[in-house]
Amino acid sequence: MAFRISAEVIQSHNAKHSAALAEDYSALGRTLARRGIEIEAVVRKVISFGVAIPTWGVGTGGTRFARFPGAGEPRSIFDKIEDCGTIHALTRATPTISPHFPWDKVADVTALREAAGAEGLGFDAVNSNTFQDQAGQKLSYKFGSLSHTSKGVRDQAVAHNLECIALGQALGSKALTVWIADGSNFAGQSNLSQALDRYLEAMAEIYAGLPDDWQVYLEHKLYEPAYYSTVIADWGTSFAAASELGPKAKCLVDLGHHAPSVNIEQIVARLIRFRKLAGFHFNDSKYGDDDLDSGSVEPFRLFLVFNELAEAADRKAVGFAPSYMIDQSHNVTDPIESLMQSAVELQRAYTQSLLVDRAALAAAQEANDALGAHLELKRAFTADVAPILAMARQRMGGAIDPVQCYRASNYRNHKTSERPVSGVVAAGIV
Repeated sequence: MAFRISAEVIQSHNAKHSAALAEDYSALGRTLARRGIEIEAVVRKVISFGVAIPTWGVGTGGTRFARFPGAGEPRSIFDKIEDCGTIHALTRATPTISPHFPWDKVADVTALREAAGAEGLGFDAVNSNTFQDQAGQKLSYKFGSLSHTSKGVRDQAVAHNLECIALGQALGSKALTVWIADGSNFAGQSNLSQALDRYLEAMAEIYAGLPDDWQVYLEHKLYEPAYYSTVIADWGTSFAAASELGPKAKCLVDLGHHAPSVNIEQIVARLIRFRKLAGFHFNDSKYGDDDLDSGSVEPFRLFLVFNELAEAADRKAVGFAPSYMIDQSHNVTDPIESLMQSAVELQRAYTQSLLVDRAALAAAQEANDALGAHLELKRAFTADVAPILAMARQRMGGAIDPVQCYRASNYRNHKTSERPVSGVVAAGIV
């Protein structure tokens, strides 16, 4: 019998902290009331917030230099679902999972859907993989996939994406995320114009295979593994491609896939304006595509992104329905702990964005009061909203302190016993 963190364990944990939480929540409620903010209205919105967990994220990650496996790692997609269910049980903020094919491909898709349902999980966007060669694969993606010079390779990559759509339909997903590693490492290696043309031609075939109620998310990345040029390198190329493909194609923003110091929140605002924002892969970075835990390095930047999202929601921007997913590599931490804390940090940034006085901010902006407008944002950002997040978790049956409850349960030790090392890596990316 697989170990689970029971509702009774969570309730016992909460009983030790509920009195202090009630006191902190009441104090924060009075503070917010003086600003004309009803704390209960904020809690209701936080309860409705959710972010998807990537199935690959529950395994230990790595770098191009090394990967150090963790104890009790998932050996299969069903183990991954078990860990994702634990994250949601404790945080109540991660109701969906995002699978990656072929890593998560199984013969019985119904069993996969039922396993997720048993954990209270649904399926977010499905992800294709044409950046690796798989066992038994006929043609190699070493020199590209959807933009490869060989039509045979392009056809193989298209067929894989169409298969991902079929698998996603069986799971109840409504979107396909496409990220390609295609690019070049030497000047002259690739015809830059023709490579994009080939990509668009291949993507048009994938787009034609989308069900009527589906979308395709185009994900850009500045560099890596290609270091001279990347076919879909920036949001401008992604936007142009999505615009050419049609209304079901939108642009996915990964916070680590930009040049250093790029104003990501402005990119978000532009994509909202043109109705092309698909959603996000959340993470954090210091130098490049570091895939660090969300909010661990640049929490103010994360808040500024959510400020744009809150503003769009406030004015009911046309076509605004972004998808949220965490995309991180956990190299030195317990992946479950990192994913729980990241979900909390995303909730935090979202909640803080709800506290912005939109009328006061707009007035300051209209008056060209630069500091006044900035201080409106800082007042919301510096608010300690932890009692709101904890209260939302408690009301939904989650843990007041997810990481503390998780550690006290010895979940990882139990899984270490249940999942002996098999030599098979089912999650985590190097």
